[in-house]
Amino acid sequence: MRYVITGASRGIGFEFVHQLLERGDIVDAGVRTEEGLQRLEPLKRGSAGRLRLHPLDVAEERSVRTFASAVCTEPVDVLINNAGVPGLWCALTDVDYADVVRTFAVNALGPLRVTSALLPALLRGVARKVAHVTSRMGSLAGNSEGGAYAYRMSKVALNMGVRNLSNDLRGQGIVSVLLHPGWVKTDMGGPDAPLPPGDSVRGMLNIIDGLRAEHSGRFFDYQGEEVPW
Repeated sequence: MRYVITGASRGIGFEFVHQLLERGDIVDAGVRTEEGLQRLEPLKRGSAGRLRLHPLDVAEERSVRTFASAVCTEPVDVLINNAGVPGLWCALTDVDYADVVRTFAVNALGPLRVTSALLPALLRGVARKVAHVTSRMGSLAGNSEGGAYAYRMSKVALNMGVRNLSNDLRGQGIVSVLLHPGWVKTDMGGPDAPLPPGDSVRGMLNIIDGLRAEHSGRFFDYQGEEVPW
């Protein structure tokens, strides 16, 4: 199987790359920085050609087009839209609106840009699956704390976008789902997070492997439980 992963150089994205290579899959990894590309080089050297690295900033149209032109030369079976930023976690009076715009550009619009750009290759693939890493913090029903305006609102927008995608692409056989990875011990999740990246990614891959048409447009956590909207 051929997977494409955005935000692949650290945390959850890096773990996706690691586990997919371990089980023998082919991975095209999108990475925003030169430092991130270097971080993946040891995995690339040991992959026997199954890991290909590409510069990618999901918030930049030109970067996404260049990435797609490299990736779409072959069919894509599974796209994992993982790239994301936390934004500034602050009270209402301290909201930085430029930061909100940037957070939306990456977390909400980025997955749409990438999915649209890779659609021709996904339609040539066997699996035709798109998984979007979101967050329970984008659940309206689950918000009892407030705060984190940029992050929460960007994930709500992503969730609605994926519902749209699931409806618009269902007739073409594309399954598009939302995945909450849990509170994971990464740079974004912080050192107090209880969940190791390996456990989170292992759970999400189990869900992706089992996806069928009836799952499209739904919101699952890494253990396969549905998250309320």
